[in-house]
Amino acid sequence: MAAAAGLAAAVAAALGALLMAPGLTQPHGEGSPEGSGPGPLGGEEAAAAAERRFAGRMDQALLLVRNEVPAQGLRLAALSGACHQCLYQFLAFIPPSNESLKKPGTAAVMVDTQHPLTLLLNSSVGDRELCKIQYHFGEFGNYSLVVKTLSTSTKTVSCDLVINEGPINSYLPILFAFLVYMGILAILIAGHLFMKIDPVRNWVYKKLNPRETDRLINSELGSPNTTDSVSSDPAPRLWSTASRQRLRSLDTFRGLSLIIMVFVNYGGGKYWFFKHESWNGLTVADLVFPWFVFIMGTSISLSLSSMLKWGSSKQKVLGKILWRSFLLILLGIIVVNPNYCLGPLSWDNLRIPGVLQRLGFTYLVVAALELLFTRSGAESGILETPCPALQDILPYWPQWIFILTLEVIWLCLTFLLPVPGCPRGYLGPGGIGDFGNYPNCTGGAAGYIDRLLLGENHIYQHPSSSVIYQTTMPYDPEGILGTINTIFMAFLGLQAGKIILFYKDQHKQIMSRFLVWSVVMVSQIVT
Repeated sequence: MAAAAGLAAAVAAALGALLMAPGLTQPHGEGSPEGSGPGPLGGEEAAAAAERRFAGRMDQALLLVRNEVPAQGLRLAALSGACHQCLYQFLAFIPPSNESLKKPGTAAVMVDTQHPLTLLLNSSVGDRELCKIQYHFGEFGNYSLVVKTLSTSTKTVSCDLVINEGPINSYLPILFAFLVYMGILAILIAGHLFMKIDPVRNWVYKKLNPRETDRLINSELGSPNTTDSVSSDPAPRLWSTASRQRLRSLDTFRGLSLIIMVFVNYGGGKYWFFKHESWNGLTVADLVFPWFVFIMGTSISLSLSSMLKWGSSKQKVLGKILWRSFLLILLGIIVVNPNYCLGPLSWDNLRIPGVLQRLGFTYLVVAALELLFTRSGAESGILETPCPALQDILPYWPQWIFILTLEVIWLCLTFLLPVPGCPRGYLGPGGIGDFGNYPNCTGGAAGYIDRLLLGENHIYQHPSSSVIYQTTMPYDPEGILGTINTIFMAFLGLQAGKIILFYKDQHKQIMSRFLVWSVVMVSQIVT
């Protein structure tokens, strides 16, 4: 199944690099497409030049604005649907039409196709708003926005959006990958059902293992080697059953996370849902890191319990924890450092935080905390607790107090720490977000702490918020303050591992506890 998922992801990644754009949606607002054929555009030379420049650009569409309003130019601005409470960004100035030559003013602009756009047209005379159009352009599409005068007395205009050349459907690779995956899954299910039929199963075994067939034939004929061949088989089987079993659900979860991680890291076919959100919102790419952290917490619980059960001393286990954490942090700083793009790595531009650094530090805190306060018999239910409903939580109350104390510290720093030039408790991206009122407040207290303690040159220089929100301040998504929440996420994974150990082989109890925890977590998020 993992191979099938990997094949489907590879197919989607390969085809996604060729066709990448959201499909065409119907517009909302005053303007609407009048048809799919080319209209009488005028300005043919400008349009042809724009089309030549536009050829082959991903995530963009060509918009040719035609101004048929005499004696006044137009100012075109746009607002991305992914930019929360942002200012309109100027795109182009469209000159007025030439009445003597009966030639409209034209201007060609490239517009983004990953998210819906709101187009705003204002008159250059008095900055009067003429029309506003909400539309989701399609990749490689060719559009025209025709502005006409409806009534000279009332000075009303019409804004009509015309599709000159339709966009491509970029979701076909995703559909194809899904169909390939479903086909492979159907073949596997059919093969599993056929293998339950004795003649088919015997024929397959005969083709795959002819020596075993010969052994069976010889045993039926009384071969003198029968005893040796039969007696030589059970040992490997006994050895394999005696080996330590793995938690298949955790390995499956880890495998799916790895597939998505590889797909995302290699571009994700340029689909917006395989990219990290600029600030507000959540995509598939944003789930990979929390999944890994949760899996790491569950693995800590299972591995520490196994090592201590097999007789390893706490000092030896602590040494392994320190060494593994050191290696993760060192690899993150020296090997996987994005500041290599700025030139040879030196202390002047060394990025200190990072993904591996946060994973290493989180592993150190959670594993050391578990090792320090773990008590024998807690997972087996030998310890008595006053409340049976919380018997998988109360034995670990010291860990819970420590983690909740960290969360209280995070809340106080996030919402009470005064940040120069920013409102207290600010969580926005800065830049043009929040209507441009706080351009240098990217990340609020979290960004301020990183810049204060680490320095601007030692954190991430090009955060994802710089594209849409046009931020100029460095901001590190793996900064100091956010590590507290990562520790909390890993501890929740640790608690999941405790539930699995406590209710071993009691699948209904495990699922009911997971369901209760899910309801509690979702209710906390909603409230």
